[in-house]
Amino acid sequence: MAREIDQSWVEEAIERYRRIETLRAEFDEAIRRVQVIVRSPDGLVELIVTADGAVDDLRFLGAPQVRTGPDVARSVKAAITAADDAARWAREKLYTETFGEYRRLMED
Repeated sequence: MAREIDQSWVEEAIERYRRIETLRAEFDEAIRRVQVIVRSPDGLVELIVTADGAVDDLRFLGAPQVRTGPDVARSVKAAITAADDAARWAREKLYTETFGEYRRLMED
């Protein structure tokens, strides 16, 4: 048996798709703009990272020359790990803020 197509349902679906596409573009723009600042646990290294994971800046807040190479490397690695976590957190927060009102079509 053929189903009749409800024109208002189709129009609503098209409008919803367009709104989601607009929100997606805004989300993509926002993750490139939002910055998160993180520091290594010892306070030597500070990273500024965007929500998409790009590193905008790396600063040494202390004097790296008074530390050993392995110590500086550990500080940089710790800051990079923290930056990855912070970028993921920022993306998830932006995603929730942007798409929170839309229910998922299929639950995992």
